[in-house]
Formats: sequence, C-alpha cells, structure tokens
Amino acid sequence: KYQSLLTADKGAEYDQLIEINLDELVPHVNGPFTPDLAHPINTLGEQARKNGWPMQIKVGLIGSCTNSSYEDMSRAASIAKQGLDKGVKLKTAFTITPGSEQIRATIERDGQAKILRDIGGVVLANACGPCIGQWDRKDVQKGEKNTIVTSYNRNFTGRNDANPATHAFVTSPEIVTALSLAGTLDFDPTKDYLTAADGSKFKLQVPSGDDLPSRGYDPGEDTFQEPPPDGSKIRVDVDPSSNRLQLLSPFDKWDGKDLTDMVILIKVKGKCTTDHISAAGPWLKFRGHLDNISNNLFLTAVNAENGEMNKVRNQLTNEFGAVPETGRYYKKNNTKWVAIGDENYGEGSSREHAALEPRHLGGRAIIVKSFARIHETNLKKQGMLPLTFSTPADYDKVQPSDRVSLLDLKNLTPGKPVKCQLKHANGKVDEIWLNHTMNEGQISWFKAGSALNRMKELAAGQK
Repeated sequence: KYQSLLTADKGAEYDQLIEINLDELVPHVNGPFTPDLAHPINTLGEQARKNGWPMQIKVGLIGSCTNSSYEDMSRAASIAKQGLDKGVKLKTAFTITPGSEQIRATIERDGQAKILRDIGGVVLANACGPCIGQWDRKDVQKGEKNTIVTSYNRNFTGRNDANPATHAFVTSPEIVTALSLAGTLDFDPTKDYLTAADGSKFKLQVPSGDDLPSRGYDPGEDTFQEPPPDGSKIRVDVDPSSNRLQLLSPFDKWDGKDLTDMVILIKVKGKCTTDHISAAGPWLKFRGHLDNISNNLFLTAVNAENGEMNKVRNQLTNEFGAVPETGRYYKKNNTKWVAIGDENYGEGSSREHAALEPRHLGGRAIIVKSFARIHETNLKKQGMLPLTFSTPADYDKVQPSDRVSLLDLKNLTPGKPVKCQLKHANGKVDEIWLNHTMNEGQISWFKAGSALNRMKELAAGQK
C-alpha cells in the first residue's frame, strides 16, 4: 500500500541510482572518533584488533535526542529482557537517556524502563546529558584509553566525556544493548552466543518493539510556564559579577563599507566540526555567558600554519598564542578578522555558540571550501558572512599572514559572488571569488548586524 510513496515522479531523472538489497544488510557500528567510519558488526572485532582499539567496552549509552523513540526503547528493552530471562546482567555500565518527557513517562508506565534498570542500567534525566559532554565520568582518568558504545548522533574526539583517549562508537540502541551484555567489541549478536547463569549457551533473538504505544503516550509532568501576555515591563536582573550568566548586547550594524585588510585568525586544516569551534563538556556551564564561553573558540581546530591546536600567530605582534586570546587582542585593537576552513565546515551539533563566539570576538566572515548546512545558517543569523571558495583550490592560495578584503558589499545580492583580495606579505595580490547562499532576508541580517537586530528594526517599523 506504500508503493506509491516510494515511486519516482514521472519523468524524473537522477544523477545516480543506488540499489540496496535489504536481505543482505547487516548491523553497522561507526567509529571511533568520527561517524564517517562504518564497520559491519561481523568485522568490528577484527578491525579493533588490527587498529589497537580497546576491545573491552567500558560503558554503553542509549537515548538522547536521536535513537530514543518508543520503538527504540522497546527494542533495546527486548534485548535486555532476553538477558534477564537467562539470569545475565550487563558487563558494562549502562545509561538510558529518554528523548523527551513524553518518552520517559511512557516507558516508565509500560515497563521498558524497569527492564533496563533490572539488567543493570541507569535511567538519566531526559536531557542532552553525555551526548554533549554533560557527563561527570569517574570510571576512567583523562588520557586513559578506553571504549564506549552509544546510540548518540556524534562521536567526535572528546565529545562525550572530554577525554580525547575515549574511543566512542555509535550504533543502534539494540546493538548497544547487545554489545553491553557481552562487554566486548568482537561480539556479533547475529551469530555469537552468550553464557546464561546456569552455564548454558544462548543466542539473542531479533529484537522487537511497537513503533507506537498501544495505550497512547503519557505526557508526563507538565513543567511549561506560560509567559505573561505583556512582557514589556519585565526586567531581568543579572549579577554583573556572575561568571555563568550575562545579558547580551546587540552586535554592531554593518557600516556600509567594504571589509578591507582583515587579518586571518586561523586557517583550519582538515575537519572542523562545531565541537572544534566551540567545545562542549565543562564549557557548557558558561552557555549563559557569551564572553566566558568564547574562551573555548577553536581550541581543538588544527592550525594549517604549524599543524598544532590552539596555537596561532598574532598578525599584529608576530607572537604565537591561544586562539581565543588572539581573537580578543584583535577585538581590543579594532582589527576585524576572518577564519579560513576546509570541507564541510561546521559539521556536527547545531550549537549556536559556534556562530556567536566568532562574532562576539570580532570575526566578520568565515571562508571555507564548503559548509555544513545548519552551521552556515547559524552564521547568517549572527551577521557573519559565510562564504565558500568559487574554486576550492583557492584555499591553498590563502596564507595565514594575508590581509583579506571583501569588496563591493554594497551590491551584495543573492547569487552574486563576492570579490575577495588576498594581500600577501610579499606584496603580491591574488583576486579570487567567493560564493554565498544568502537570500534577501539573510542579507538584511548581515546589514542589521544579526537576525535579532533585524527583527527589532521590523518591530520598530524600520524598512
């Protein structure tokens, strides 16, 4: 009955046709350190031995905003129940993060949460939790090599526990649960056996779970506080000495002039995710204080000039220093700057601070080979110019000591490339072209200084 939903439009043409035989698909586990590295479950152990990845799994974690539906929790619980029926408990620490208050309340009512607790798991609050580094981990020391397996959506270096030596793998909740029963990466639940409490061998059966609860969802606890109809007279008082909270000041408007002779804060080499731009973990306690959290800007991005992290040359003093400190120096000296990036810049979580921080510290443009879509939009909202090299090879023309000028910005229009001049230290000038995806509304954000500034202008009746 769903065939019509999966049929191409009449006359549709595609660049590539990919055929997948579902009968031949096997579960996959991705990692470590990137979601791009995929392994069929039947080769994971072999790859772990070959690459020296820790075979023992220290912690299994399921849930978060992804892979935490009612069906996901039910399928994980069905694997756990098979272990319970055989008198087996988990070989790893195990946490469950419900994806919402509705999911939490419903799996408590319907018994999945109890099964996951009985097998040895701990149900956490329905919040981001370890997925974004809100994990006060005690079982390993920082720098200690270890393996965790999660059903989260990201597994970048140090993301979950701020330990760069943690080898994080991502997979489905049911595979996480199965691997946690075995405690090792070389367990293939599709064919390998576990040992029951009585010494007998048993193999896990294919998990099952209803896609929707038969009794409907339990809405859980309602914590919504409705705002007053008129908030114009409400004042928010924040202690000026607080290091956790800070009232935001509007970003400055564009002055109508070209952005000329800007310095380069950093030319990033290779992968630069939102974790590289704005680290999580212990930094999240400063999410309400833009100035303090900006001290994590580009901490783990690799500087193309020297191949090091958090060490860039100050183009005004010629001394090397930390990236945030260098950005602050430029801001203090009224020197606008740009950052240069590689492919898929801004991959990962859609964290707003990865766009807020460079804007706060005086950045005006991010110039890269290509953007991750959500981060590109976040930059636009903060009045930054997200630009891509029309010719990707022009990335190699950029030298860290260059002065960068973006010209004819008064004629910035959708679809029209931006002229860029690179003034090299030897006096040579390269002229290149940069593309952008801004529409008229987004260009108005740049001119106003941010999307929020533009909203205020519109509210005040300004064109």
